[in-house]
Amino acid sequence: QVQLVESGGGLGQPGGSLRLSCTASGRIGKIYAMGWYRQARGKERELVARINSGGDTDYGDSVKGRFTISSDNAKATVVLEMNSLKPDDTALYYCNAEAQGATDSTWKYWGKGTPVTVSS
Repeated sequence: QVQLVESGGGLGQPGGSLRLSCTASGRIGKIYAMGWYRQARGKERELVARINSGGDTDYGDSVKGRFTISSDNAKATVVLEMNSLKPDDTALYYCNAEAQGATDSTWKYWGKGTPVTVSS
């Protein structure tokens, strides 16, 4: 079974920082990209940040300039550095991995989610 193990969630202060980490393990194929999504109560899941195997990144508009995503392909690990935190960053954060499937398909895997609360 493929597992995405997330860590680093918790309580942060407005203007502060948190660092989320996710490591993929198990019977996963070649990883094309990894990233983070979040879902706040009453809202749809949205992209936070994504990075592909070539190092190209994509950020949600609300986190651009504040969050930075990086990866270690050899360790199948992605790290999200969250700076200048805002209360609106409060959400359940899910790690995501896109990996090679049986043929040329792409399989998507999700972590269980780690909560982030930003409050004074």
